[in-house]
Amino acid sequence: MVSIIMPVNNSAIYLSECIDSIINQSYKDWEIIAVNNGSKDNSLEILKKFALKDRRIRVYHIEQADLLKALRIGYNKSKGNYIHRMDSDDKMPKYKLSIMVKELDNYGDGFVITGGTKSFSDEKKIGNGFKRYDDWICKVSKNNLHTSEIYRECVIPSNCWLISRKDFDLTGGFNSNVFPEDYDLCFRFYERKIQIIGIDKILHFWRDHSNRISRNWECYLDNRFFNLKTNYFSKIDRDYSRPLVIWGAGKNGKDLIKLFKKNEDEINWVCDNRKKIGKDIYGIKVQDFSIIKGLKSPQIIIAVASPKDQKKIEQFLFSRKKISEIDYWFFS
Repeated sequence: MVSIIMPVNNSAIYLSECIDSIINQSYKDWEIIAVNNGSKDNSLEILKKFALKDRRIRVYHIEQADLLKALRIGYNKSKGNYIHRMDSDDKMPKYKLSIMVKELDNYGDGFVITGGTKSFSDEKKIGNGFKRYDDWICKVSKNNLHTSEIYRECVIPSNCWLISRKDFDLTGGFNSNVFPEDYDLCFRFYERKIQIIGIDKILHFWRDHSNRISRNWECYLDNRFFNLKTNYFSKIDRDYSRPLVIWGAGKNGKDLIKLFKKNEDEINWVCDNRKKIGKDIYGIKVQDFSIIKGLKSPQIIIAVASPKDQKKIEQFLFSRKKISEIDYWFFS
């Protein structure tokens, strides 16, 4: 059985459509654990009506709490051996659970299944930012680029994964208090070496609207999430016997330097901008990128935002026989 953990907070306007998309799944062995998180609209009433009609839907009510508490309560009430999360304003394509269960059955423990996403809205035209993310996540999933791209953005969308209860518990599940909670969970899968299997198919429909969490919560205001990324890089991929290089002296590079300085005795800061080479910023001298040739087995973090410039840097590193995930990572 698939346990679908679904926190609900004032989403009455979208809730019926969301639950109908689960009821209409071609795969039928599931349960919804809906946690009404202090809703002030009629969300609880809608949930109770669905629960009366379908025994697979169980409803719990809590007073207003943070999202992670609602997720933890839902998980603790669940019974399935496969775990999934769903937001109450989104929708599932009819084949979603069927495809994910089939794949996880094939791979078994030690794996998490994910796939592509597509944004939609009843209110307005979908913005370019959401389109870019959808296109990127579909590309990542199609080509299984999750580990090489993990420091760019969250490679496992919050409502687009399926994992065994055993592996979910191994990663700490919803017990972390770190936001954004979906990206933190993604890194914990990575840290525990849970292998990520991408499906070349749209498996989730995001609903964009004015009250969407990613538009309103403070933790999403700076969507680079550098604090989270640097913490996990230092814990998982950093080899302190190798020199660290930050490539890029723009805003991204400066912000990363400030974070890495907390744990690094020495940082090599490089760029190809003649106006910045030779300058002393935060007590570190910016150098020409050519110094990389003289460093012994450096770990290189690329903090350049332009896709065109990123491509040039990657070509240079390839010419130096540098390997992605071993020698360099993109932070963007």
